[in-house]
Amino acid sequence: MIFDTDVLIWVQRGNVKAARLIDAASERYLSIQTSMELLQCARDKSQQRIIKRFLSDFRFMVLPFTENIGHRALVYVEEYGLSSGMRAGDAIIAATATENGLPLCSGNVKHFKAVKDLELKIFKHE
Repeated sequence: MIFDTDVLIWVQRGNVKAARLIDAASERYLSIQTSMELLQCARDKSQQRIIKRFLSDFRFMVLPFTENIGHRALVYVEEYGLSSGMRAGDAIIAATATENGLPLCSGNVKHFKAVKDLELKIFKHE
């Protein structure tokens, strides 16, 4: 399963439900986009190291940005940008999931629900 950035942010905030969800997953994947989003939110190098250690300790595999993912993300922005507000980062994450045949776990349903070929697993943090 690919985890969206929001689920990992909930873990950082101490949300037990998010932590259990990640802990229960036999395979943990991230889009390179999510990896970048997490690192850019760090306040300093120390926090970046903590994020990198967390991803390593929990054996997240970061999936690369490929030509096919880029093309699919472009199609998603064109197809869903005006009607659903699909932004580039979310399009890359959704395209990474669909290109790799993996479900995407996210609490941001409105960002992804329009994508017809995406298997979306909804995370509710409450």
